[in-house]
Amino acid sequence: MVIVEELIVYPVKSCAGLAVEEAVVTRDGLAVGGIGDREWMLVREDGSFLTQREAPLMALVRPTLAADALILHAPEMPPLALPLRYGADLATRSVQLWDDGLQGADCGDAAAAWFSTAIGVTCRVVRFLPDVVRPTSTKWTGGLAASSKFADAYPILLVGRASLDDLNDKLRAAGRDSLPMNRFRPNIVVGGIEAFDEDYTATFTVGALELRPVKPCPRCPIPSIDQATGIPGPDPLDILRTYRTKPQMEDAICFGMNVIVAAGAGTVLRVGQPLEPELAF
Repeated sequence: MVIVEELIVYPVKSCAGLAVEEAVVTRDGLAVGGIGDREWMLVREDGSFLTQREAPLMALVRPTLAADALILHAPEMPPLALPLRYGADLATRSVQLWDDGLQGADCGDAAAAWFSTAIGVTCRVVRFLPDVVRPTSTKWTGGLAASSKFADAYPILLVGRASLDDLNDKLRAAGRDSLPMNRFRPNIVVGGIEAFDEDYTATFTVGALELRPVKPCPRCPIPSIDQATGIPGPDPLDILRTYRTKPQMEDAICFGMNVIVAAGAGTVLRVGQPLEPELAF
């Protein structure tokens, strides 16, 4: 039986995730407590976005939820509270996320100073504006419209547990340590399918909810960063390169699938919930 094993929301792009027992599946990705996946993002003064590629200490910034705020924690730092309510005196800032130019809500000087100290890089903090829609590319969706907040490409990243097990078998055979799933930063981890069957699944459904894998996820250097320490290494991409390049992705190393919500937005998805897969062939 195919089941949901883990649900993870990443309130701040490229910072630590928040593992939850249930989440609302919105058109823009998972949400919990009114907070969406990648709803906040760190940017340089020029508006260009920051990730663990440039600032690996972002891995150590951990979110928790309060009734009225997102609380961020970092080593040797006092907690930072980001209010959930948008202020009436909202200041906006132009930001650039890959090819998309957007306006984001600037979270102020105190938040900028806190994050700049925590990650060792001067930055600002922006929040996705509630009235903005950021469409995703329809190149891989068969023409279906989808959207996301500050995610790199698509609203949900899904990985099969057996895919990580397969990689870890190969790492151990090479005399290396196994890696935890958080190196690959999925939103949904599914069990009960064979290794990399997510690549060949047309849909995962439960009730009215239809999750559609649309594009293999090309991997950047972030899986080389230990999410518990923020220190790079060891890098699994050399092992993945031997068997996980995708010709349709210009031979990029791929692990996991980008997913859109084809139907049933607003459904609550729970850990342990069964999913019905339909293979693409």
